[in-house]
Amino acid sequence: MKPRLRAGRALLLIDGVDEAPEDRREALRRKLRDWTALYPGNVWIVTSRPSAVRADWLTADGFTELSLAPMSREDIAAFIQRWHRAAAQQAPDDVDRLPHYERTLLNAVRITRDLGRLATNPLMCGMICALHRDRRGYLPNGRKELYEAALSMLLERRDRERAMGTTDGIDLPRQPKIQLLQKLAHWMLVNGRSEMDREIAVDTLAQHLPAIPDAARQGDPEEIYRHLLNRTGLLREPAPGTVDFVHRTFQDFLAARATVQRHDFGLLLNHAHLSEWEDVIRMAVALARPDECAALLNGLLAPRPGIRAAEARHRKLLAAACVGHAAELDPEVRHRVRRFTRDMVRPSTVAGARALGWIGPIVLEMLPEPAEVSEGEAYLLAVTATSIADDMAIDYLAGLRKRTSPEVRAQLAGAWRRYDTARYAREIIAHLDPDELFFPVADTEELHALRELGGRPYLQIAGEFTVAELIDGIVPADGLVRLWLAYGLGASMAWLAAFPRLKELRISGRLPPVTGVPEGIRVVEL
Repeated sequence: MKPRLRAGRALLLIDGVDEAPEDRREALRRKLRDWTALYPGNVWIVTSRPSAVRADWLTADGFTELSLAPMSREDIAAFIQRWHRAAAQQAPDDVDRLPHYERTLLNAVRITRDLGRLATNPLMCGMICALHRDRRGYLPNGRKELYEAALSMLLERRDRERAMGTTDGIDLPRQPKIQLLQKLAHWMLVNGRSEMDREIAVDTLAQHLPAIPDAARQGDPEEIYRHLLNRTGLLREPAPGTVDFVHRTFQDFLAARATVQRHDFGLLLNHAHLSEWEDVIRMAVALARPDECAALLNGLLAPRPGIRAAEARHRKLLAAACVGHAAELDPEVRHRVRRFTRDMVRPSTVAGARALGWIGPIVLEMLPEPAEVSEGEAYLLAVTATSIADDMAIDYLAGLRKRTSPEVRAQLAGAWRRYDTARYAREIIAHLDPDELFFPVADTEELHALRELGGRPYLQIAGEFTVAELIDGIVPADGLVRLWLAYGLGASMAWLAAFPRLKELRISGRLPPVTGVPEGIRVVEL
């Protein structure tokens, strides 16, 4: 190793500065300075939770500070695969089971909304991998059980199972940590915030510490705040002087726990028409007692003065979504919820289908399985799902991508611009039968995505491009048969000679007349 260090050909990874005791971090910084001076030219990567050290902690020693971006779906899949390969090297006894664990977890993260929302950074993704393996390839079914298991691993088991001692002289049991974190989450909920000032967070803890003796005897509010920030993995300081939860899902879960403990169901009903309160209300139903569940669901169905029709529909669909989270529920209440919502998710007109989609992602959980409906209903479901401007709709739309109906295929192709371009191209566009189907292209990213798929014979140019961009981007050039221009590219169409098999040029009526169309290309004005 030393020859590589002296030659400047080594990559050194120093992980988890935050896990060193606070009184030893300055000594660690001096040691890093000595090492980098002794072995110049190597690549050094030092990681830490941002709150553990100041922003410019190593800047004077030549380090550049970077922050991890949220992981994409591809990043998550790659992490899970590499995690299981590493686990196989460290635990030979599990080598036969780990491929099965890997496959089932990849599938679960893809189709389970809660898992997909949790696994957005390496810490959480690794936690899910460990939890899945620990449970022999199974994860808790309900979101309440999933979040409680995740909290247990983060707040209790993670440090203990790595034989880590305290880094700040504070050793809090799991339950006091949860109670304190709930106070912060509840403040954010009541104040409509996703973050809070550090000063307010410390003051909030100061108000509640006397009621939690396990915490009060170990430190003052400032010390307890730093412990929760540095050791729980749930809080972070995104900017100096502010704090938030590393995942909104944990904030919502802890806020729901606090609300149920306070019996403040009126607060939930007053805000149930707001999409950002959906998860809090679902989790409150999972955490509440049977009579509280019934009252909350009946409150969602009841008329509410001052809200719009779409918001009233949203409340009813939220009630239907919550039913599955209730561990025990009066059958009459369950029947009443179904009676109110059974016809809402089977629209009979295009206008009704579009209005249903405008309610938001919650609708996706209520729609019938795509494989179980007729072609006519499949089209209406496609209209509904493509009206939901959230990438969660892609998973549902994937169930419609093999439909042969021209209306369904055109609806799916036309919705491309509403979603992540690369993912939609891979999961939807790539699977649509191209026969007699115009694929709309609105920007260069979509044009490049189609190029990666080998091109398509029918294209609708739905965005502004230069002639050079189209000649370079449409491939294969001899594969283009029909071109539909919705934006002007100048009067002369002589450049179309670059596409030798082009048979038809469609021109939207609002465009000026064109000239110079190569021989053999029919012009259709729409």
